[in-house]
Amino acid sequence: MTPQEPSAAHVRFTIDGHVATIVLDRPAKLNAVTPAMAGEVVAACRRCDADPEIRAVVLTGAGERAFCAGSDVAELDSYDTPWEFRTRDDYCDAVRALRTPAICAVNGLAYGGGLELALSCDIRLAAEHARFAAPEIKLGWIGGGGMTYLLTHSIGASNAAQMVLTGEAVDSARALRTGLVSELLPRGELLARAHELAATIASRPPIAAQTGKANLRAAYAMPLEAAVQYERDLQTICFATDDAAEGRAAFKQRRPAVFRGR
Repeated sequence: MTPQEPSAAHVRFTIDGHVATIVLDRPAKLNAVTPAMAGEVVAACRRCDADPEIRAVVLTGAGERAFCAGSDVAELDSYDTPWEFRTRDDYCDAVRALRTPAICAVNGLAYGGGLELALSCDIRLAAEHARFAAPEIKLGWIGGGGMTYLLTHSIGASNAAQMVLTGEAVDSARALRTGLVSELLPRGELLARAHELAATIASRPPIAAQTGKANLRAAYAMPLEAAVQYERDLQTICFATDDAAEGRAAFKQRRPAVFRGR
Protein backbone atom coordinates (compact mmCIF):
# COMPACT_ATOMS: atom_id res chain seq x y z
CA MET A 1 0.00 0.00 0.00
CA THR A 2 1.47 3.31 -1.08
CA PRO A 3 1.11 6.20 1.40
CA GLN A 4 0.34 9.60 -0.06
CA GLU A 5 1.08 13.07 1.31
CA PRO A 6 0.42 13.47 5.07
CA SER A 7 -2.55 15.67 5.93
CA ALA A 8 -2.66 18.16 8.75
CA ALA A 9 -6.43 17.96 8.46
CA HIS A 10 -6.51 14.35 9.63
CA VAL A 11 -7.51 12.61 6.41
CA ARG A 12 -5.33 9.76 5.14
CA PHE A 13 -5.32 8.65 1.53
CA THR A 14 -3.65 5.47 0.24
CA ILE A 15 -3.73 3.44 -2.95
CA ASP A 16 -3.27 -0.32 -3.18
CA GLY A 17 -3.56 -1.63 -6.73
CA HIS A 18 -6.85 -0.34 -8.11
CA VAL A 19 -8.36 0.44 -4.69
CA ALA A 20 -8.07 3.80 -2.89
CA THR A 21 -8.70 4.10 0.84
CA ILE A 22 -9.81 7.30 2.54
CA VAL A 23 -9.48 7.29 6.34
CA LEU A 24 -10.90 9.96 8.62
CA ASP A 25 -8.06 10.13 11.14
CA ARG A 26 -9.14 12.08 14.19
CA PRO A 27 -10.05 9.28 16.61
CA ALA A 28 -9.71 11.38 19.78
CA LYS A 29 -12.65 13.46 18.49
CA LEU A 30 -14.59 10.46 17.11
CA ASN A 31 -13.39 11.46 13.63
CA ALA A 32 -15.66 14.51 13.68
CA VAL A 33 -15.13 16.51 10.50
CA THR A 34 -13.68 20.03 10.64
CA PRO A 35 -13.91 22.42 7.68
CA ALA A 36 -10.28 21.62 6.87
CA MET A 37 -11.04 17.90 6.86
CA ALA A 38 -14.05 18.48 4.63
CA GLY A 39 -11.74 20.10 2.09
CA GLU A 40 -9.41 17.11 2.29
CA VAL A 41 -12.27 14.68 1.67
CA VAL A 42 -13.38 16.74 -1.34
CA ALA A 43 -9.83 16.68 -2.72
CA ALA A 44 -9.47 12.94 -2.14
CA CYS A 45 -12.72 12.20 -3.95
CA ARG A 46 -11.72 14.32 -6.91
CA ARG A 47 -8.40 12.55 -7.01
CA CYS A 48 -10.14 9.17 -7.13
CA ASP A 49 -12.26 10.13 -10.12
CA ALA A 50 -9.32 11.78 -11.90
CA ASP A 51 -7.15 8.63 -11.73
CA PRO A 52 -8.30 5.92 -14.16
CA GLU A 53 -6.28 3.35 -12.23
CA ILE A 54 -8.54 3.79 -9.18
CA ARG A 55 -11.57 1.57 -9.71
CA ALA A 56 -13.01 1.35 -6.19
CA VAL A 57 -12.87 3.38 -2.98
CA VAL A 58 -13.03 2.29 0.67
CA LEU A 59 -14.04 4.94 3.21
CA THR A 60 -13.54 4.33 6.93
CA GLY A 61 -12.50 5.96 10.20
CA ALA A 62 -9.47 5.57 12.43
CA GLY A 63 -9.79 3.77 15.75
CA GLU A 64 -12.53 1.43 16.93
CA ARG A 65 -14.95 3.80 18.66
CA ALA A 66 -16.26 5.72 15.68
CA PHE A 67 -16.50 5.86 11.94
CA CYS A 68 -17.52 9.51 12.10
CA ALA A 69 -19.51 11.64 14.53
CA GLY A 70 -20.41 14.08 11.75
CA SER A 71 -19.36 17.71 11.60
CA ASP A 72 -17.43 19.02 14.58
CA VAL A 73 -20.13 21.06 16.35
CA ALA A 74 -17.47 23.19 18.06
CA GLU A 75 -16.35 24.40 14.62
CA LEU A 76 -19.79 25.35 13.30
CA ASP A 77 -19.68 28.83 14.84
CA SER A 78 -16.52 29.56 12.85
CA TYR A 79 -18.67 30.37 9.81
CA ASP A 80 -19.19 34.13 9.65
CA THR A 81 -22.67 33.97 8.14
CA PRO A 82 -25.38 31.39 7.49
CA TRP A 83 -24.68 31.81 3.77
CA GLU A 84 -21.04 30.89 4.27
CA PHE A 85 -22.25 27.78 6.09
CA ARG A 86 -24.68 27.02 3.26
CA THR A 87 -22.01 27.30 0.54
CA ARG A 88 -19.26 25.39 2.38
CA ASP A 89 -17.44 22.43 0.84
CA ASP A 90 -19.62 19.51 1.86
CA TYR A 91 -17.90 16.18 2.39
CA CYS A 92 -21.11 14.19 1.84
CA ASP A 93 -21.69 15.91 -1.51
CA ALA A 94 -18.16 14.97 -2.55
CA VAL A 95 -18.61 11.29 -1.70
CA ARG A 96 -22.04 11.16 -3.30
CA ALA A 97 -20.63 12.73 -6.49
CA LEU A 98 -17.98 10.02 -6.90
CA ARG A 99 -18.22 8.21 -10.22
CA THR A 100 -16.03 5.50 -8.73
CA PRO A 101 -17.88 2.84 -6.68
CA ALA A 102 -17.48 3.48 -2.94
CA ILE A 103 -17.71 1.14 0.04
CA CYS A 104 -18.10 2.44 3.58
CA ALA A 105 -16.62 0.38 6.41
CA VAL A 106 -18.49 1.64 9.48
CA ASN A 107 -16.10 0.83 12.32
CA GLY A 108 -18.09 2.32 15.20
CA LEU A 109 -20.68 5.04 15.61
CA ALA A 110 -21.96 6.87 12.55
CA TYR A 111 -23.85 9.91 13.78
CA GLY A 112 -25.20 12.95 11.95
CA GLY A 113 -22.94 13.80 9.06
CA GLY A 114 -21.18 10.48 9.65
CA LEU A 115 -24.42 8.66 8.91
CA GLU A 116 -24.92 10.87 5.85
CA LEU A 117 -21.37 10.08 4.78
CA ALA A 118 -22.05 6.35 5.04
CA LEU A 119 -25.35 6.76 3.18
CA SER A 120 -23.50 8.61 0.42
CA CYS A 121 -21.49 5.47 -0.34
CA ASP A 122 -22.82 2.71 -2.58
CA ILE A 123 -22.30 -0.19 -0.18
CA ARG A 124 -22.16 -0.13 3.61
CA LEU A 125 -20.51 -2.76 5.79
CA ALA A 126 -20.49 -2.41 9.56
CA ALA A 127 -18.72 -3.79 12.59
CA GLU A 128 -21.01 -5.50 15.06
CA HIS A 129 -20.51 -2.73 17.62
CA ALA A 130 -21.50 0.05 15.17
CA ARG A 131 -24.38 2.38 15.97
CA PHE A 132 -26.24 4.82 13.76
CA ALA A 133 -28.09 8.04 14.56
CA ALA A 134 -29.49 11.27 13.09
CA PRO A 135 -29.12 13.30 16.31
CA GLU A 136 -29.26 16.82 14.86
CA ILE A 137 -32.80 17.37 16.15
CA LYS A 138 -31.44 17.22 19.71
CA LEU A 139 -29.39 20.34 18.94
CA GLY A 140 -32.12 22.26 17.15
CA TRP A 141 -31.59 21.49 13.48
CA ILE A 142 -31.80 18.65 10.96
CA GLY A 143 -29.27 17.00 8.70
CA GLY A 144 -28.26 18.77 5.50
CA GLY A 145 -26.15 16.20 3.66
CA GLY A 146 -28.99 14.20 2.15
CA MET A 147 -30.15 12.61 5.40
CA THR A 148 -33.90 12.38 4.83
CA TYR A 149 -33.73 11.39 1.16
CA LEU A 150 -30.99 8.80 1.52
CA LEU A 151 -32.28 7.38 4.78
CA THR A 152 -35.84 7.03 3.45
CA HIS A 153 -34.59 5.24 0.34
CA SER A 154 -32.43 2.95 2.45
CA ILE A 155 -34.74 1.92 5.30
CA GLY A 156 -38.22 3.16 4.40
CA ALA A 157 -40.29 6.14 5.46
CA SER A 158 -41.35 4.98 8.92
CA ASN A 159 -37.90 3.82 10.04
CA ALA A 160 -36.34 7.01 8.67
CA ALA A 161 -38.92 9.18 10.43
CA GLN A 162 -38.24 7.46 13.74
CA MET A 163 -34.52 8.14 13.45
CA VAL A 164 -34.84 11.74 12.21
CA LEU A 165 -37.58 12.84 14.60
CA THR A 166 -36.22 11.21 17.77
CA GLY A 167 -32.49 11.49 17.17
CA GLU A 168 -32.05 8.16 18.97
CA ALA A 169 -29.41 5.65 17.88
CA VAL A 170 -30.07 2.22 16.41
CA ASP A 171 -27.73 -0.72 16.84
CA SER A 172 -26.05 -2.73 14.09
CA ALA A 173 -28.55 -5.59 14.26
CA ARG A 174 -31.41 -3.24 13.45
CA ALA A 175 -29.30 -1.52 10.80
CA LEU A 176 -28.84 -4.87 9.07
CA ARG A 177 -32.48 -5.83 9.46
CA THR A 178 -33.74 -2.58 7.94
CA GLY A 179 -31.24 -2.54 5.08
CA LEU A 180 -29.12 0.34 6.30
CA VAL A 181 -26.06 -1.91 5.94
CA SER A 182 -25.39 -4.98 3.80
CA GLU A 183 -23.20 -7.02 6.15
CA LEU A 184 -22.16 -7.14 9.81
CA LEU A 185 -18.69 -8.32 10.71
CA PRO A 186 -16.51 -8.71 13.80
CA ARG A 187 -14.51 -5.51 14.24
CA GLY A 188 -11.25 -7.28 13.37
CA GLU A 189 -12.61 -8.48 10.03
CA LEU A 190 -14.40 -5.36 8.81
CA LEU A 191 -11.65 -3.60 6.89
CA ALA A 192 -10.37 -6.80 5.29
CA ARG A 193 -13.86 -7.60 4.04
CA ALA A 194 -14.31 -4.05 2.72
CA HIS A 195 -11.06 -4.31 0.77
CA GLU A 196 -11.97 -7.78 -0.48
CA LEU A 197 -15.25 -6.43 -1.82
CA ALA A 198 -13.53 -3.37 -3.29
CA ALA A 199 -10.98 -5.60 -5.04
CA THR A 200 -13.80 -7.63 -6.55
CA ILE A 201 -15.47 -4.48 -7.89
CA ALA A 202 -12.11 -3.16 -9.11
CA SER A 203 -11.62 -6.38 -11.11
CA ARG A 204 -14.77 -5.66 -13.13
CA PRO A 205 -14.79 -3.46 -16.26
CA PRO A 206 -14.53 0.08 -14.85
CA ILE A 207 -16.85 1.67 -17.41
CA ALA A 208 -19.53 -0.91 -16.64
CA ALA A 209 -19.04 -0.46 -12.89
CA GLN A 210 -19.35 3.32 -13.10
CA THR A 211 -22.33 3.00 -15.43
CA GLY A 212 -24.01 0.57 -13.06
CA LYS A 213 -23.51 3.03 -10.22
CA ALA A 214 -24.95 5.90 -12.28
CA ASN A 215 -27.93 3.75 -13.21
CA LEU A 216 -28.62 2.79 -9.60
CA ARG A 217 -28.62 6.44 -8.56
CA ALA A 218 -30.87 7.48 -11.45
CA ALA A 219 -33.35 4.73 -10.64
CA TYR A 220 -34.14 6.47 -7.33
CA ALA A 221 -36.06 9.21 -9.10
CA MET A 222 -37.40 7.59 -12.28
CA PRO A 223 -40.68 5.80 -12.99
CA LEU A 224 -40.39 2.20 -14.17
CA GLU A 225 -40.65 2.65 -17.94
CA ALA A 226 -38.24 5.58 -18.01
CA ALA A 227 -35.82 3.69 -15.76
CA VAL A 228 -35.87 0.62 -18.04
CA GLN A 229 -35.27 2.77 -21.11
CA TYR A 230 -32.40 4.60 -19.42
CA GLU A 231 -30.90 1.30 -18.31
CA ARG A 232 -31.13 -0.06 -21.85
CA ASP A 233 -29.39 3.03 -23.23
CA LEU A 234 -26.58 2.64 -20.70
CA GLN A 235 -26.36 -1.06 -21.51
CA THR A 236 -25.89 -0.18 -25.19
CA ILE A 237 -23.11 2.26 -24.33
CA CYS A 238 -21.33 -0.42 -22.30
CA PHE A 239 -21.88 -3.03 -25.02
CA ALA A 240 -19.96 -0.84 -27.48
CA THR A 241 -16.81 -0.61 -25.32
CA ASP A 242 -13.56 -2.51 -25.89
CA ASP A 243 -13.99 -4.05 -22.45
CA ALA A 244 -17.32 -5.58 -23.43
CA ALA A 245 -15.74 -7.01 -26.59
CA GLU A 246 -12.93 -8.38 -24.42
CA GLY A 247 -15.48 -9.92 -22.05
CA ARG A 248 -17.22 -11.70 -24.90
CA ALA A 249 -13.95 -12.89 -26.41
CA ALA A 250 -12.69 -14.15 -23.04
CA PHE A 251 -15.95 -16.02 -22.49
CA LYS A 252 -15.70 -17.75 -25.86
CA GLN A 253 -12.03 -18.58 -25.34
CA ARG A 254 -12.57 -19.70 -21.74
CA ARG A 255 -9.85 -17.43 -20.35
CA PRO A 256 -9.77 -14.61 -17.78
CA ALA A 257 -10.72 -11.25 -19.26
CA VAL A 258 -8.32 -8.30 -19.08
CA PHE A 259 -10.28 -5.06 -18.71
CA ARG A 260 -8.60 -1.75 -19.53
CA GLY A 261 -11.35 0.81 -19.06
CA ARG A 262 -11.91 1.49 -22.73
